[in-house]
Amino acid sequence: MQRGTFLCYDDKYSNERRGSVRAAEKFFMKSFFLVVVLFVLMTGLGQAKEIKGVRFSDTVVVEQSELKLNGVAVLKWAMLFDVYAGAFYLPKGVPGARWSNDVAKRLELAYFREIEAKGFAEASDKLLQDNLLPAEYQALEKRLQTFYGFFRDVKPGDRYSINYLPHKGTELRFNETPLGHVPGADFAAAYFGIWLGDEPISKGFRDRLLETD
Repeated sequence: MQRGTFLCYDDKYSNERRGSVRAAEKFFMKSFFLVVVLFVLMTGLGQAKEIKGVRFSDTVVVEQSELKLNGVAVLKWAMLFDVYAGAFYLPKGVPGARWSNDVAKRLELAYFREIEAKGFAEASDKLLQDNLLPAEYQALEKRLQTFYGFFRDVKPGDRYSINYLPHKGTELRFNETPLGHVPGADFAAAYFGIWLGDEPISKGFRDRLLETD
């Protein structure tokens, strides 16, 4: 074989080898990219908790306050049908038993059924009047009427969140749109108490949110 012919053959072999190496590199990078994407997706899925098909994040940030998921539950009406799924959040290191302390907190409710705005006000007011002393209720009455005015009709899939920040007060959000807020740690303790107090709307619901026996 002549020298020139040998060099052409060698160059052709080298080019084919380099092409194979580049193809292998591309395949490796694509595979690596897919693995990374799958890992990110799986990690994201691991950072949420699901109950009755409703997903709640493990961590939420409310105006720069990071809150951790404490517990989730589903509220049933008369043990017949599901009304909403709920999730309760507190700052890291704050146990559920200390929910009434003057700390940031969040209750998120995802609805399975249609409810009119006036229904929220009526139910809330009845529970508060039943659970509070007359003087306690009177101290909150004006703020309660303001808060009741924030409510909107809900349909399946809608969410309310009630957020408390010590420097701001209790805020109501509808599908994460702020509707308004009222001041006072006393208001927050009373209103969150509808779900978390000694005589809540449901003790089973409360205990699961607070993760108590």
